[in-house]
Amino acid sequence: MESQTFTKDERLSSRKLIEQVAKEGKSFLVHPFKVIVLETTIESNHPAQVMMSAAKKRFPRAVDRNRIKRLMREAYRKNKHTLYTALTEQNKKLAIMLIYVGAGLPEYKLAEDKIILILQRLSKYETPAQ
Repeated sequence: MESQTFTKDERLSSRKLIEQVAKEGKSFLVHPFKVIVLETTIESNHPAQVMMSAAKKRFPRAVDRNRIKRLMREAYRKNKHTLYTALTEQNKKLAIMLIYVGAGLPEYKLAEDKIILILQRLSKYETPAQ
């Protein structure tokens, strides 16, 4: 099994690509997360790049937003291998935005269960016909 890390190279940080994902990406909801995904040709050693966020409007205190993002990162880091295996087999690269849209602070177990569902769904991701 590969190492369970979340490196800088796995983060979606290109402003141009983030705007493209927001504009052109397909979205779905696995409450309390909204997922926006776009198949891309990123030059990366990893088959997926991920960005995680929580709304400032919903969580005015930075400590709450940071905690939510930390929980999301941890759940993703521990379970991403299933997605990576599937994407490598399909020879695909994805840019993913995970947005927390729930009301309160999530429990780690709930966040992990939902992120596992999201990763399973992304493993079967098909590019929508244009």
